[in-house]
Amino acid sequence: MQKRVTGLTGLALARFTARARSAAGLKGAVDVLVTANAEMKSLNRRFRGKDKATDVLSFAAPPDRLRKQLAGEIAISAEIAAQNARILGHTAAQEVKILVLHGILHLRGYDHERDHGQMARRERQLRAQLRLPVGLIERASSKRCAAGQAAKNMTAPSRSQQKDRGQRAPRKAAR
Repeated sequence: MQKRVTGLTGLALARFTARARSAAGLKGAVDVLVTANAEMKSLNRRFRGKDKATDVLSFAAPPDRLRKQLAGEIAISAEIAAQNARILGHTAAQEVKILVLHGILHLRGYDHERDHGQMARRERQLRAQLRLPVGLIERASSKRCAAGQAAKNMTAPSRSQQKDRGQRAPRKAAR
């Protein structure tokens, strides 16, 4: 751990990583780097072409004999983890563990952008098994659902309100 996280020692992180790796069925060791936003921004720019810090990145080991010993590496922003933990009401240590689990699932071959919810379901199962709070994919989908619901709940002003404002009432679409 390059950057300290309140409530999380290097030993506790290594133990959790081993438990999560085993629960996910990932063979090989996983190296975890907990670092600063500046380094995450540099890694994200170098490997993904995105010039901004991100919470977690996963790097699978090359598919040769080394892969049998090393599954891959995970980089985590301590600052983003702490910020997300404050917003979501859990500890920074729990947030780092959520990010480790998310990274392990990527190393296992899951891709939440293309797998029609398969990674989200697996992450939810493993979070329950490992006693972790709500995870990354679930948070992102609940934000989208909340935004969609808010849009559905928005109502157009009444005709009398529109007249008061000097607006024209929308016409019903022809059927």
